[in-house]
Amino acid sequence: MDQITSDVIVVGGGNAALCAALTAREAGVSVTVLECAPPEYRGGNSRHTRNMRLMHAAPTDVLAEAYTEDEYFADLVRVTGGRTAEDLARLVIRESPHATAWMKSYGARFQPPLGGTLHLGRTNAFFLGGGKALMNTYYAAAQKHGIRVLYNAEVTDLNIRNGKFERGTVQLDGQPAEFRAKVLVVASGGFESNLEWLEDAWGPAARNFLIRGTPYNKGKVLRLLLDLGAEQIGDPKQCHAVAIDGRAPKFDGGIVTRLDCVPLGIVVNQDAERFYDEGEDLWPKRYAIWGRLVAQQPDQIAYSIIDSKVVGRYIPSVFPPIPASSIGGMAAALNLPAGKLEATICEFNRAARPGSFDHTILDDCRTEELTPPKSHWAQRIDTPPFYGYPLRPGITFTYLGVRVNERAEVQGFRNIFAAGEIMAGNIIGQGYLAGLGMTIGTVFGRIAGREAALAAAR
Repeated sequence: MDQITSDVIVVGGGNAALCAALTAREAGVSVTVLECAPPEYRGGNSRHTRNMRLMHAAPTDVLAEAYTEDEYFADLVRVTGGRTAEDLARLVIRESPHATAWMKSYGARFQPPLGGTLHLGRTNAFFLGGGKALMNTYYAAAQKHGIRVLYNAEVTDLNIRNGKFERGTVQLDGQPAEFRAKVLVVASGGFESNLEWLEDAWGPAARNFLIRGTPYNKGKVLRLLLDLGAEQIGDPKQCHAVAIDGRAPKFDGGIVTRLDCVPLGIVVNQDAERFYDEGEDLWPKRYAIWGRLVAQQPDQIAYSIIDSKVVGRYIPSVFPPIPASSIGGMAAALNLPAGKLEATICEFNRAARPGSFDHTILDDCRTEELTPPKSHWAQRIDTPPFYGYPLRPGITFTYLGVRVNERAEVQGFRNIFAAGEIMAGNIIGQGYLAGLGMTIGTVFGRIAGREAALAAAR
């Protein structure tokens, strides 16, 4: 059996893994990255990202205004319902301002602040070229700095004795190999692409889920660690779940399959009934609850319906909307009960109060005496043509993971560190804030790399 040796071995090939590898290499130790995907699919879910959430005290070249630690944390508490480890969350927030300078030192580039319906110009820095460009930059830096990257490298076993990692096995291009290191960093993602594990957590409903990201995140290393005694964090049913276009592929549709028109119209299930407040809050603070909401509907499907007044006020969808000249025609096009859809929209239109519509703020357009209400952006749906989109739960990543401390040490072991999705459940117990996953991956990737290098030197 071939043997791979290195001071530090990083399992995974996304943002957190490369941040760990580059940081460890800065300290002078040898680093090997085991990426289970082939080169053309390297980068995990990070290649589908486009931004990261950053604290800042004043405007920068990539962010507008200011976004304080306390506001950032308050936003996190609001979306998680308080299910977060405050010490680790505040660590991520406080370290986030230092991330961009470090990223730029390895060639990362950012766009100027964005405006419009995304509401993120003040909070999130966008990568020029998106996540794939960022990952290509990191891989080029890894090659330049002497980091060994092995593709098609799926870890199949870990040998841990007395709480210490000693060696592991990997299928390398289909052939077994052994790897040894002084320190192991796991940044191998969640289990969202393991359909059997999803079904264990969610039941038969999971069969209708679509996986937005990489098909390679099957949770194999997570399962190994938990079986070997790592402390567990998180609920297997909690995940970053977005309502995406129901016509998206089963895997790897990416961020372009997300639908941002939801707050501008109504959403109904297959019985043509509304089931949640579409205008509860700004979209970046609520978009990640809609996958779970759709998952709770019959057959895990729903439909977003808008009229012509809001066309052009949201990011264009990758699939064209389904048009109709009447509500009855829309019902036929979406295979919904026509009478019920017409009644639902009539009831909504009667409840919509006049106001000053502004999709860029929390405006005063709302409903009265309607259940569920619509708190903002409630306009009558009365201007044909009408447009509809089918919605399915799109799973980005799962929150079940391993517990870590502020040094990214996996609790239960002495020389294993973790970063990225595999430990994000320490900070995100439920819900999501746009861009937070990349921030966690960057901050804890750098911490894991730094601590792994120190441990290897010892």
